Amino acid sequence: MTHFAMKAACALAAVALLGLNLTAKADPLTVKTDQGKVHGKTINGDKVRAWLGLPYAAPPVGDLRWKAPQPAAKWKGERDATKYGPHCAQNPVFADMIFQDDTKNGSEDCLSLNVYAPATADSKAKLPVMFWIHGGGFSGGGSNEPRHNGDFLPLKGVVLVTINYRLGVFGFLATADLAKEADGAAGNYGLMDMVAALKWVKANIGEFGGDPNNVTIFGESAGSFAVSTLMASPMAQGLFHKAIGESGAAVGHGPMPYQSLADREVKDAQWVAGLNVKTLAELRAMPTQAILDAAKKPGVGFPPDVDGKVLAVPVEETYTAGKQAHVPLLAGWNADEGSFFAMRGMTVAQWKESAEKNFKGKSAEFLKLYPGDDDAQALRSAIDFGSDQFIAFGTWSWLEAHRKTGNAPVYRYHFELAATPSKFHPGTFAFHSDDIEYVFGTLDTRPGWNVRPEDRTLSDQMMTYWSNFAKTGDPNGGDLPKWPKYNQEGYPLIHLNSTITAGPDTLRPRYEFLTDNMPPMHF
Repeated sequence: MTHFAMKAACALAAVALLGLNLTAKADPLTVKTDQGKVHGKTINGDKVRAWLGLPYAAPPVGDLRWKAPQPAAKWKGERDATKYGPHCAQNPVFADMIFQDDTKNGSEDCLSLNVYAPATADSKAKLPVMFWIHGGGFSGGGSNEPRHNGDFLPLKGVVLVTINYRLGVFGFLATADLAKEADGAAGNYGLMDMVAALKWVKANIGEFGGDPNNVTIFGESAGSFAVSTLMASPMAQGLFHKAIGESGAAVGHGPMPYQSLADREVKDAQWVAGLNVKTLAELRAMPTQAILDAAKKPGVGFPPDVDGKVLAVPVEETYTAGKQAHVPLLAGWNADEGSFFAMRGMTVAQWKESAEKNFKGKSAEFLKLYPGDDDAQALRSAIDFGSDQFIAFGTWSWLEAHRKTGNAPVYRYHFELAATPSKFHPGTFAFHSDDIEYVFGTLDTRPGWNVRPEDRTLSDQMMTYWSNFAKTGDPNGGDLPKWPKYNQEGYPLIHLNSTITAGPDTLRPRYEFLTDNMPPMHF
């Protein structure tokens, strides 16, 4: 071969090699993470890229059950990321929770997350990241519920991450033996999972087109409790930059008080005593289903605790001291969070009797705030008070605490568009969790729901508000109705309905009254 021929051959080989490299780089569905390469798929008519079931921590099984999450293993080659991982092990608790994996009661090997990005984004896009924490009372739910699908929200110019985290007994068991093993802290493994997932996002999300320095944590119900908790946890500081809470907070009175580790050690030891095991090794050797069966007993529950590690002090104390994350906050709740009271009915006589029983010498003041002059009004007030006692007052208390000490913008909403009846939600209410499909644009995933034009309009507006907030810390922009800051005079909020309006908080006297007079919850 002549010298010229050899040079030509080398040049052709170089061109061919360059072409192969360009081809490899041009594959937008293959992304390199710290653990290895993953290959995703496109969804929603190729408008969104999705990478599903990505492990962010090692499987918390065997000796790792009830331990802090450990790093995920690395792999060689390319990992298939086109199918959801299993949801976390749980007993069936909420009928409207539908999962898209093939496990019946979930799996303990569940610490995975999903990433969704606009198809137009690349590793240089630096889009804001929205990190979703599902609800379910810290005992149910999962990242692959259809209502959390990422087909639509990324089209607003964000990268969406949805996560699994350990639930119930697997996520929050706290015993003296576990505390001794972990230098005095026990429980809150589910919360530690969230922190581990946020660390994974910080390390990897840039490759998917996200900006690790612009992360918004958001969640509903227990997910909103988690958001308020992560804001107070020293372990999570610096891992997120904005927060959105939908119906729930670990501040004020509520359905899920966080007990001290000492109290939990006593309570959880009583539960363990009924399992006929003597050591942690024996407890860790029990089959998943056997533990789930034992956790179904009446009165058994495993919420987060003040463990001294994830939470050094109660959440409310952190906010009072102003030591929470000083990040912009957007939060609110739905108009009919207590719609379950409608199933029980209410009369004037029953409502007045309830007022006397719960508020004794202050029943007259209570009845001015929650009147019951006829049966219809009594039922409406029962729903309103049930909403406040269940979830609204705690969320209001969170907003107030952050307004006072957070040194950051605060925005408040009230979701009011009543849904038509559907398979799992009879009646016409803006019920607890009703907002989820609006935020994700997944209105068509709710079984048996008659979706109206006003639902689709409000959903688009909410997705825009939420994504605007993720981008800049301010939900306003474009043609949207103006959303005032809650920090302003009159404590203004926005009313999310078929027609969006804004104005001062006219119900503030209710929450000021409940601050000093909230009775114990009886649901």
